[in-house]
Amino acid sequence: MTTVVKLKHPLAKELRKAALGFPDTVEDFPWGHSAFKVSGKKVFLFLGEDEAGGWSASMKLPFRNDEALTIKGAERTGYGLSRSGWISFRFTAKAKAPMARLVDYLDESWRAVAPRKLSAGFAPPTVGKGRKAT
Repeated sequence: MTTVVKLKHPLAKELRKAALGFPDTVEDFPWGHSAFKVSGKKVFLFLGEDEAGGWSASMKLPFRNDEALTIKGAERTGYGLSRSGWISFRFTAKAKAPMARLVDYLDESWRAVAPRKLSAGFAPPTVGKGRKAT
């Protein structure tokens, strides 16, 4: 049985909404996390929350994984995923996550697993006004 994960943190919800804006994306719920997949097959984002109100995101960043590690709370993803460029971001309940950068990284992650025909016809998403990359 699949358990639906209800995200509570507003920034986690914002990243979820951005992920669902990519073409042919579905959300699945393995291991107590939200997993976002292209064509229902390849995962490009994992989202989760902890008991203290913090949240985490893991993305496949084959080109900018070293750059992403400069964000506070970023680390190479375990379980052997880091060999493919996966990076995990962990934020406390009160942390101000750099959403513009995360959405930009989300685009890279989606394109890393999406079929070429699908990604070629999709323009990168934009982040709402008032947000600055940090």
